[in-house]
Amino acid sequence: MPTGEALLQVEDLTRQFASPGHPPVTVLDGVSFALARGESLAVVGPSGSGKSTLLNLIGTLDRPTRGRVLLGGQEVTRLGPTELAALRNRQIGLVFQAHHLLPQCTVIENVLVPTLASTNEVLRDGAPERARRLLERVGLGARLRHRPGQLSGGECQRVAVVRALINEPDLLLADEPTGALDHQSAEQLGDLLVELNREVGVTLIVVTHSPQLARRLGRTLELRDGRLQSP
Repeated sequence: MPTGEALLQVEDLTRQFASPGHPPVTVLDGVSFALARGESLAVVGPSGSGKSTLLNLIGTLDRPTRGRVLLGGQEVTRLGPTELAALRNRQIGLVFQAHHLLPQCTVIENVLVPTLASTNEVLRDGAPERARRLLERVGLGARLRHRPGQLSGGECQRVAVVRALINEPDLLLADEPTGALDHQSAEQLGDLLVELNREVGVTLIVVTHSPQLARRLGRTLELRDGRLQSP
C-alpha cells in the first residue's frame, strides 16, 4: 500500500540525442512526476514516445540532458559510475522484455547473481533461503536446479522478476515484461507483478503496451512525443 512518502521524484526530465551535422533529437521533453512508496504505475504510449528512455533514466542506465531524478531524497543524477552501480544493486530491480538469464547457470544461481556484488553481509547471507522462498512463491520451487533452456518463456520471466527482487530493492522497473509472452503467460506475469506490489510493498513502474495490465496498476501516465499527456 502507498505510504504517502515520495520514494521517486522526476523533475523536468529531458533527454536529447545528437549526431554530427544534425540538430539534436528530443526523445523525452520536460517530464515531471512523483511516486509514493508502495505505489504502482503504468507508463503507456505509442512506440517511440520515450517510454523506455524514461525507464532507463529512472533506472540510472542513462543520464538526462536536463532535469533530475531523486530516489529516497537522493539526487541520483549527480552520482558517479561506481556510486550508481552500488545504488542499482541495492535499491533498484530491473526486468526487461528479454530475461537475460545466464544459460549455463541454474535457476537459483541466476537469481543469486545480484547478491555477489552486495556489500550487505546480512542480506547476502540470507539470500539463498530468500531465493528459494521467492521461487516457491512464483511457482518455481521444483525448478531450482533447472537451466533456462529447460523453462518456458513465462517461467524465465518469473525467474527474472525474482532475480530483480533478491536484494530487496525499493523500486522495481519493468520494461515491456510481457511483450514476448503468449496471452496466458502474460496474464500470469501481470498477476505476479500486481501481487508483489501489494504484498511485498515494492514500488513498481511498468512500461507496457497492454491496456489490461495498465488498468491493474494504481496509476497510469501516457507519453506522446516525449511529453506527458494530461489525464
